[in-house]
Amino acid sequence: MTEFISVPLKKPSDVDITKPLHNVIKSTYSTASNQKDYLECIIDLGKLRKNALWRAFEKYESSLEVIYRYYDQICVLESKIPANEVQIPFKWKDAFDRSIFGGKLSLTISSLAYEKVCVLFNIAALQSSVASTQSLESDEGLKTAAKLFQQSAGIFNYLKGNIMLAIQQEPTPDMSPETLEALSLMMLAQAQEIFTHKAIHDKMKDNIIAKLAAQTEELFSETFKLFQKEIFRAFWDKEWIPLITGKQLGYRGMSEYYQSLVCKNNKQIGEEIARLEFAAEMFKVAQTKSNRLTLFEDYYNKTLQNLTEVKRDNDFIYHERIPDFKSLSPVSKAHVAKLLPLPEKFSSQFQDIFADLLPMVVHNAISNYESRKSDLVNCEIAKLRNLRQLLNGTLASLNLPAAIEDLSGTELPQSLIDKATFIHEAGGIKTLEKTMNELPELLQRNKDILDEAERMLSEEEDSDNHLRLQFKERWTRLPSGRLTEQFKINSQKYRGIINNAISADKVVREKFEAHRQSVQILSMEPKMIANTIPTGSAIQESHVVIELRNLMKEAETLTIEQDSIECELQSVNVDMQGLFLSALIKDGVIDENNLITENLNIAYGLLQNKILEIASRQEKLIEAIQSKHMEFSKEQSSSGSSREQMLCKLALAYDAFKEIKNNLQEGVKFYNDLTQLLIIFQNKVSDFCFARKTEKEEILKDLTSNLSQTDASDSLHIPSHHKDKARIQVSSYLPYPTHDQGMPIPYGVQTSAPYPNYMPPPLPTTFNPYATMAFPTQGRYNQQVHNFASENYSNIAQHDNVNPSGGNL
Repeated sequence: MTEFISVPLKKPSDVDITKPLHNVIKSTYSTASNQKDYLECIIDLGKLRKNALWRAFEKYESSLEVIYRYYDQICVLESKIPANEVQIPFKWKDAFDRSIFGGKLSLTISSLAYEKVCVLFNIAALQSSVASTQSLESDEGLKTAAKLFQQSAGIFNYLKGNIMLAIQQEPTPDMSPETLEALSLMMLAQAQEIFTHKAIHDKMKDNIIAKLAAQTEELFSETFKLFQKEIFRAFWDKEWIPLITGKQLGYRGMSEYYQSLVCKNNKQIGEEIARLEFAAEMFKVAQTKSNRLTLFEDYYNKTLQNLTEVKRDNDFIYHERIPDFKSLSPVSKAHVAKLLPLPEKFSSQFQDIFADLLPMVVHNAISNYESRKSDLVNCEIAKLRNLRQLLNGTLASLNLPAAIEDLSGTELPQSLIDKATFIHEAGGIKTLEKTMNELPELLQRNKDILDEAERMLSEEEDSDNHLRLQFKERWTRLPSGRLTEQFKINSQKYRGIINNAISADKVVREKFEAHRQSVQILSMEPKMIANTIPTGSAIQESHVVIELRNLMKEAETLTIEQDSIECELQSVNVDMQGLFLSALIKDGVIDENNLITENLNIAYGLLQNKILEIASRQEKLIEAIQSKHMEFSKEQSSSGSSREQMLCKLALAYDAFKEIKNNLQEGVKFYNDLTQLLIIFQNKVSDFCFARKTEKEEILKDLTSNLSQTDASDSLHIPSHHKDKARIQVSSYLPYPTHDQGMPIPYGVQTSAPYPNYMPPPLPTTFNPYATMAFPTQGRYNQQVHNFASENYSNIAQHDNVNPSGGNL
């Protein structure tokens, strides 16, 4: 039976993939519209991994299908999540595990790309094992072996060109480009060998078999040259090189043997004898060099038998001169074996465990759509609220409609009663004070979470620097400073967001203090409010008053229209997921920009035109109100009285109450949302630190394996500053909320491997100081800084002497 070489498998290590993957998927897909928990899917993936990687060692053909499914699954998953975010410490041992070689025996890298290439290596190795066990007596066995050897050769060749890009550091010796090149060539040689056997099995012409055998000999010759390199000394299995040498010589002999049969048919007796003599010599040397006395034994015996017969015939019949073998033309070669490319899917039975997850390209497109939609909606709502603020401010400064409702000069105008009722039902000033007092605690909670994340990063980097100083050039892993650079940028961004929020709190508090007294008055019962307002002259009924009342009705109608359009803006919903998926299926790509622009225009174009039309109507209305109010002031004696000034102040306080209440609600929401984002950030930092700790322990194990226990314990003491840091306790009142998302990046952070390459959902973007933080504009959530809040505060500042600059975040 022909002997083949199969590559040993890399040995994996069990690792918990559940928590890190759960964090990443949640961080990417957990939104208000998608609350599916993928925990069960991740658990199924873990079971598939364990089954695939350990069953491979059984080396059955059925094991191939299982490992195929696992590889296909991680490839599909990689296209559906930000793969650089995955912090799972995958550990794989060197397939050859030759400690004498002087390289790493194992390598741990927290990268899905590393897991992929190691699984791919094992696929190629398992294919070589399964191919080696196929029967060469059956057509099916020959076809299977040829296919598997060619696939294995293609995989090793693919890995040769991609391994360094995938792991971005020195691999274990079995995964070095030189090793992979040698393995690829060996698999290709064995595939060509199978094609030679297939030709023999199919009883093809002798000249074809000769050409196939000649090419097989050449491939084994090239393989032998690679295997003999100095870098591979004492690396391969000790039986491999002798067998490769024997096959090279044996297939040289086989090519000459079959070419001699061609000569026999052509009655070229002398050449036949020369080729048979050389073939016999090659077979004999092949058996000697390979240490296998039965190698090519059948062909050796056939060669000797044919040589004896043809020599006898030549001596008695033909008397042809036997040419010098070196003068004969070499046998032509037929290269049939090829490096098969990686298939799109290895498994014929693949079913995506994460079928409900969208491809990242679609998810990114939807995120970009949502970002642009949010920008557009917020911009249009800002226009509406600016219009409303301008109208309300104008009416409040003119004491309208209270001025034309003050029929007695002593009773409260109906509009003021309505304002007071609204404030009283909303909880009055106590509601504002209660919410205001909650903000410092929420702020401190966010500070504590961010402090803890920064502490973990600092402690991990200190540990890495200490070990680098201790082991010097032997400590070869990437420095923590390089890997945590993105984390530190993110942390600084979050720190800036918190500082901006502190400034926003200050603006809201100043506004509250400026209107506290007036809001307190409006929080009273109507009778008590009436007692605090000075008396004045009753208004005189006139045509100007009637016209002002009509204008007030127009203003009320205009406000209702503005509220209606705002609701419409917020309720528009377009199924962009279906559109993007259809485009991807149809064209293979998504024309994202044009699709988004077209659908936004369709969905919001009419509403934008309505806002322009309302703005024009409001401008004319305000001009009319101001004109009629001038006439009203001339004919009324109460203009400029203390009663009118008080009514104006209360009207402004009503508007301020609604704005402050909204600001505080958004402030609470802002801090709670920020807490979730910071917990996600902290979880990512924790996953990173755990992966680095696992990697560190593996490296230490390798470095100290040859040291005495005493030396190891002396040199690896924990520095005191690490112990001090470990005692740092998080604020006792924090309990960290449980959140199912992964880590986001603050806006505008440039991405670089390995951390991270996606943008998070935006922080709250409603119309208060918290929404005006100047997040850098980049990525899928290209947040624009809205003008509404700054303009709003500028207008309030003119009335309240509040400096809005503190809120320009």
